[in-house]
Amino acid sequence: MNLSELKTMMDEAVVEANAAMTNEDLEAVRIKYLGRKGVLPAVMKELRSLEPSERADVGKTANEFKQTLNKLLDEKGRKDNEGSAAGEGFDCTLPGRWHRLGTIHPVSAVIEQTVSIFRSLGFTVSDGPDIETRYRNYTALNTPEHHPSMDEQDTFWIGEDDLLLRTQTSPVQIRAMESCQPPIRIVTPGRCYRRDTTDATHSANFHQIEGLYVDRKVSLSDLKGVLAYFAKELMGEDVSIRFRPHFFPFTEPSVECDFSCHVCKGSGCRVCKNSGWIEIAGAGMVDPRVFEKVGYDTEKYTGYAFGMGIERLVMVKYGVSDIRMLYDNDLRFLKQVGR
Repeated sequence: MNLSELKTMMDEAVVEANAAMTNEDLEAVRIKYLGRKGVLPAVMKELRSLEPSERADVGKTANEFKQTLNKLLDEKGRKDNEGSAAGEGFDCTLPGRWHRLGTIHPVSAVIEQTVSIFRSLGFTVSDGPDIETRYRNYTALNTPEHHPSMDEQDTFWIGEDDLLLRTQTSPVQIRAMESCQPPIRIVTPGRCYRRDTTDATHSANFHQIEGLYVDRKVSLSDLKGVLAYFAKELMGEDVSIRFRPHFFPFTEPSVECDFSCHVCKGSGCRVCKNSGWIEIAGAGMVDPRVFEKVGYDTEKYTGYAFGMGIERLVMVKYGVSDIRMLYDNDLRFLKQVGR
């Protein structure tokens, strides 16, 4: 290619660059003339075949061609981008894009509602670490040293330092009693871990909320009144509540608390296994041995404690049949039961 042909090609490239309307068009011009297989690199390969006198002029013009075209393409591309940012070409008659609003996960919603109910009764929220010691998770709660719940098939142990992933939020109660004297009135929502096989009603990772009230002359009737009020606030005025004798190492006497089935209203259905009742919470009066562990005067103070699974409350409140549905991240399901 001689000098005259190169200048003609340069003029054609400038015309094409000026005519380009989009960034894609500009890039096409760049590839055509300056790309690895473009026109200008081909010209540079032919320089060695030219006469020395002509080679210098063609090489100089080729470099000018490259600089001029690069500058033109950059300036035009920058101008087009600035114009787009300024709103040029924007069609204001187009409808807006609708972004769906998210919902609060049902587990989070029930935690918020449960905490709010107990706050109205004077309880405060207390929290603690997920990794606990054997002492606070078991020993201080009057659990026998060789209790089956301490086996590796039930508890997630960490190393050999008596550390574990807490199996309940009760260790937070121990921490609270170790740090201050009565009166104490707390609830402890949090995540717990047990080596359970995941099925429709069990999970290795779940949430609990527990409560503790310690003061002078606290009685079992106080506990019953609090849980009865909680049941009606959470499930509605039509719900009934009953208490059954039970056993827990850290309470004496101990009870199981049942709510009347919200589906059949107590007449019996598959949700309540035709009993008319759904087990919700374990509770009882704090065993004096627990008070001795934290240095409380057992002659002066009494107290009650209760605990319930958040997922169980969610399943009862929203009629969820399988706990796994709460963690499958199906947006259709979460939109129905979330808020």
